[in-house]
Amino acid sequence: MRDSRFPTLLRTSSVWLAAFALWACLLWILSDRPLPGANNIDLPGFDKILHFLYFLIGAVLLSVALYLRGLSSWCRNLFVVLITVAVIGALDEWHQSWVPGRSGNDLGDWIADLLGGVAGALISKSFHSLRKALR
Repeated sequence: MRDSRFPTLLRTSSVWLAAFALWACLLWILSDRPLPGANNIDLPGFDKILHFLYFLIGAVLLSVALYLRGLSSWCRNLFVVLITVAVIGALDEWHQSWVPGRSGNDLGDWIADLLGGVAGALISKSFHSLRKALR
């Protein structure tokens, strides 16, 4: 039985994988230059909040794609999402270390990336559970 509350296009894992790929490309572009207004905000740890939120979004996109592909278990989904987020976060930090005006190789940023990834995967899990309950 098809779930009519969930549009057909959004039930396709390819759409979510494409969105995740766009997310990763946008991360590379954003990391290639200083953030225009972020340095003017006088909030301690603001850059960590940005890392957390950005990687939360990426984890949700990837988690939904894996779920729709029928990845066998939730633990495997979480593992794949966390490994992917960890690698992308590390590459992002390395990339930033070569960009003038950016500081890279920041362990705090990478930890914020990982925590955002965990939060995104957990949020996705609750949505998947809710969707199954509505069937």
